[in-house]
Amino acid sequence: MTPKAFLIATSLALTATFAAAENIKLSVTTSFANSGLAEVLLPEIAKDIDLNVQLLIVGTGQALELGANGDVDAVLVHSRKAEEKWLAEGNGTHRREIMYNDFVIIGPSVDPAGIKTSATAADALKAIEATKSKFVSRGDDSGTHKMELALWQNAGVTAEGDWYASVGQGMGAALNTAAGMNAYILADRASWLNFANKADLAIAFEGDPVLFNQYAYMPVNPEKHAHVKADAAAKLEAWLTSPRAKELIESYQIGGQQLFVFNHSYLFLTKYFGSLFLTTTLFFSTTTLFF
Repeated sequence: MTPKAFLIATSLALTATFAAAENIKLSVTTSFANSGLAEVLLPEIAKDIDLNVQLLIVGTGQALELGANGDVDAVLVHSRKAEEKWLAEGNGTHRREIMYNDFVIIGPSVDPAGIKTSATAADALKAIEATKSKFVSRGDDSGTHKMELALWQNAGVTAEGDWYASVGQGMGAALNTAAGMNAYILADRASWLNFANKADLAIAFEGDPVLFNQYAYMPVNPEKHAHVKADAAAKLEAWLTSPRAKELIESYQIGGQQLFVFNHSYLFLTKYFGSLFLTTTLFFSTTTLFF
């Protein structure tokens, strides 16, 4: 084969490869994107199943709204109560749990509210309010924001005043704000570990079972939006629940710490995650109010 013929053949082969790859739109939470896991999974998805996943990175509330409007083919979010409401309204076909991690309360290393010794997340938030220590809220209707509001409610605390700043931003931007203010903030562990600008912040409280953070995948209902790519959504779901996905998700680490635990097929799962002892049967019974 001549060099010219080789170049033409290579060009045609590449064109055929790209033409064969199908695009799918997936709305995901900013915490999922900020964790860095998407950068690991997406190239492997494209390689394994010829599916180009186009992410729309927003808070859980907006991600669900995009799905309800038929602007995406599937959603990957982390607010169970909102997810179940979304499904009940006919926006999706089903809910498939994929992986989990946990939430942590980040704060100044000097811990002005003294929450490191708190017994529960409720006690920690009560101490923050009692000392009027600065606290940054995402304020964006995300899964993290929904969890934060539920935790304040569970603590019997009204979060308002000069000490409480609602910023209406994603996880990374909100962490930057907290770093600049030297304030407390609720974050998912993965986003925190992948966050570069930690400044004087550190994990101030962790380990309460109510801080369990489940991520779930939900295809958009094709009966409501006929144009959505239901077959592609099913193809992606099959990959996300495969041994290949489990391998990649559970091997993803930062600083030697595992960021997510794959759990789509387990009814009963007990596993250490950092200092947190997680039992899903416990979480399903204790976090109904929060998800």
